[in-house]
Amino acid sequence: MTFPATPANATTATIQPASPDAVAASAADQAAAAGVDHLRKGPQEGFRRVGMTPGGGGLFYAAYERTYRGLPVVGGDAVVVADGAGRVRGTSAAETSAISVETKAKISAAKATEVARGQLSKVDSVVAPKLVVLAGNSPKLAYEVVVAGTKASAPSNLHVFVDGATGAILDTRDDVKMSNIQTAAKTTSNDVSTLGAGNSYYVGNVTIDTTNSGGTYSMRDPQRTNISCKPQNGAVFSGPDDNWGNGSGTNLETACVDTLFGVQTEWKMLGEWLGRNGINGSGGGFPASVGLNQVNAYWDGSSTTFGHSQDNQRQATSMDVVAHEYGHAIFQTTPGGAGSGNENGGLNESTGDIFGAITEHYANNAKDTPDYEVGEGVNLVGQGPIRYMYQPSKISGNPNCYSSSIPNTEVHAAAGPQNHWFYLLAEGTAPAGKPASPTCNNTSITGLGIQKAAKIFYNGLLKKTSSWNHKAARKATLEAALALYPNSCTEFNTTKAAWEAISVTAASGEPTSCTPQGPDFSVGVTPASGTVKAGESATVTVNTGTVNGTAQTVSLSASGLPAGATATFNPASVQSGASSTLTIATSASTPDGTSTITVTGTAASGTHTAQYTLTVGTGGNVRSFANDTDYPINDYGTVNSPITSTATGTAVSPVKVTVTGTHTCSEDLRISLKAPDGSTYSVKPTGYLPCTELGTRNYSVPVTNEAASGTWTLVVYDAYSGDTGTLDSWSITV
Repeated sequence: MTFPATPANATTATIQPASPDAVAASAADQAAAAGVDHLRKGPQEGFRRVGMTPGGGGLFYAAYERTYRGLPVVGGDAVVVADGAGRVRGTSAAETSAISVETKAKISAAKATEVARGQLSKVDSVVAPKLVVLAGNSPKLAYEVVVAGTKASAPSNLHVFVDGATGAILDTRDDVKMSNIQTAAKTTSNDVSTLGAGNSYYVGNVTIDTTNSGGTYSMRDPQRTNISCKPQNGAVFSGPDDNWGNGSGTNLETACVDTLFGVQTEWKMLGEWLGRNGINGSGGGFPASVGLNQVNAYWDGSSTTFGHSQDNQRQATSMDVVAHEYGHAIFQTTPGGAGSGNENGGLNESTGDIFGAITEHYANNAKDTPDYEVGEGVNLVGQGPIRYMYQPSKISGNPNCYSSSIPNTEVHAAAGPQNHWFYLLAEGTAPAGKPASPTCNNTSITGLGIQKAAKIFYNGLLKKTSSWNHKAARKATLEAALALYPNSCTEFNTTKAAWEAISVTAASGEPTSCTPQGPDFSVGVTPASGTVKAGESATVTVNTGTVNGTAQTVSLSASGLPAGATATFNPASVQSGASSTLTIATSASTPDGTSTITVTGTAASGTHTAQYTLTVGTGGNVRSFANDTDYPINDYGTVNSPITSTATGTAVSPVKVTVTGTHTCSEDLRISLKAPDGSTYSVKPTGYLPCTELGTRNYSVPVTNEAASGTWTLVVYDAYSGDTGTLDSWSITV
C-alpha cells in the first residue's frame, strides 16, 4: 500500500492502543488459523470464531466452529484462551477423528425432513434442513433437521441428524431440558423503567424491574433484553398499576413475581460475581412462562417454562428452580453448546443446580435461605428436595461418586458427582453449620467458599466443548484455578482434591502441580498456509512467545512433510519471544497435493505445536481484479468496494491484496476482506505505527476453503479524526 508522506501542517490523531479483548481475539484467531496444540485440523478444515467471552484473571475465551469444505462440523468445536497482552494461554477441542467425507448428499432434504418428523408424536414446526458434518469416531455427512412439537406428552425441540447417504438417523439432541426427575420483544423508546412491588410466594415482598408504557405496566424487564414473564398460553402480564401478585402459591401472577425476581437476581450475580454479561453472555436473556399443567419445569432452547407441585398447591418457581432452568441457558450459550449424551447431560443438569445454589447464596434471602438442596421449597412430589448436592445418594439411584456407569446413567441422577464436587469445593467435608459431605476416598477437605468455587466452576465452563465430560471439566477447572489465583496454591489444590474425592481421575495434559508462575511458551506460524510448485520453496515465520515465567530455549522441528521435501529452520532454536524462519524446500519429484506440516517447539517446560498447510501444485484458480474508481475515506467512514469474481475453484491461501490510496495517515486505517460466503478476514493488523512511518505496505491474508467465485469486498475503515484521503485503486489475487 503506497501513501504520501505526512504533510508538515497535517493534524496527527493520537493513536489509541487496541483494547485487551481485541488483542486477545487477534491472538486467538492466529492460533486457530495456525492449528496450535489441540486445534489440529485437516487440510480442508478451518475454524470460524463464533463467540468471545471475558473470564477471570484477565483471560478471554474465544469459541470456534470447525468447518469442512465450508460445511459446519457438529462436534468439532474448539476454544482458545488468550489474554489482553496477546498471549495464547490454552486450547481445547472436541474429540473427532479425521474428516474425509463427500459434501453432496445422496438423499434429498425433503426425505431428511420426513425422517426427522417421524421422531415426534406431534410436530408443530420444522426448520429447513441444513447439511453438516457430524463429527465423532466416524464422521459423516448429515442433514440437521430441527423439529419442534411433542414426544411422549413432553415438549421437544429436537435436532435430528439424518445420514446424507442412507437416510438413517445418526443422532438426536433435544434442546428441552426437563427438571422433573420422574418422567420476547425489546422495549421501545416510549417505555419507562419502573420498580414494581411484588408479593411473591417464596421470598416475600420484593421489588422487580418492570416496564411502564403509556401508563400501562407490564412484567417485562426494560433493562435486561428478552426477560419477561407470562402465563403459558397468554400475553405478558400487564395492568394499570405496578403491584404484582397476591402471595398465593396457586396464583400465576405471583409465580411470575418469583420468576422475575429469580432471574433478575441471577443476572446480577452473574455480573457482580462472575463478570458475565447477562444470561447468554452478550447482554441478552430469554422469556419465561408459568402455568404449565405438569409437575415439571423445563428449558426448551429459547425460553423457560414452569409448572406446579404434585399437590398443585405451589408453582415450581422457587429461586433455585428458576436459576436452574436459566442455568441450562448458560450451559447452552457457553462454548460447546448443549452437547449430547448422558454424561454431558448430567453435567448440564448439575450446572443448573450449581447456578441455583450460587444465586440463592448471592441473594441471601431471609425467607428462602441459601442451601445446597434443589427445589426444597417447591417440594415437587411431596418428598422434599429433588436432589442433595452435599450427598446426592440421599435420593435413591443418584451416585455420590463418578464411575464408568455415568455415561449410561439418567441425566438427573448423573448430575450427582459434579454437584458433590462443587459442594466439597465450596464448603468442604465438615463445614460449620452446614451438612457434612462424605468423600469417596475418605479424605477431608476445607472449602474455598461459594464465591471462589463459583468463579473456578464458571471459568472452567468457558472452556467447554461439545464433547464435555468429567475429565475435561476437571482439567478446565484446574487450569482456571491457576489462572484466577496465580499467587496461591490453595485454590488449585482444593479443586484437585475435590475431583479426586468424587473419583474423577486425572485427564491427559492437565496441570499436575501448582506452578502458576513456572515457565511456559507458545508457538505459532505466519502465514498458516501456502502454495508452491514442485521444486520451489515456501518460507514461514515461526513465532514464539513467553507465556509464563522467564524466557527459555525452544528447539524447533517439523513433521508431516510431503515426499521429497525438507525443512530448515534459521535459527534452529530461539529464546521464547523470538522468531525463526522455516524454509520448506520441495523437489521436482514432490507430488501435487496438500500436506499438514506440524511445527513443534520443545523446551524444558514441555512442547507446543502449530500447523502449516502446504499445497504443492497450482492450488486452485488464481485471478486478479482491479478497480480505479476513487472512493473518499472520511473520518470514521467506511469504504466498501465489491469486486465480482467469475473464477472457479478454491481461492489460493494466502490471498494477496494490493491497495493504492491517498491518505494523511495510513496507520489509522483498518482493512479487511470479506469473502463470498460472508466470512471476514483482517488484512491490516489492528496495531498502529507512528504516522511518520509511511511507505509501501504489502499485505496478504490467509483464507480457508473459500470459493474463488462470487463477490469479494474490500472494507477500509478510518478509525480516527483529523485526516482524510481517498482509496484510488486496488487489486486482489484470489
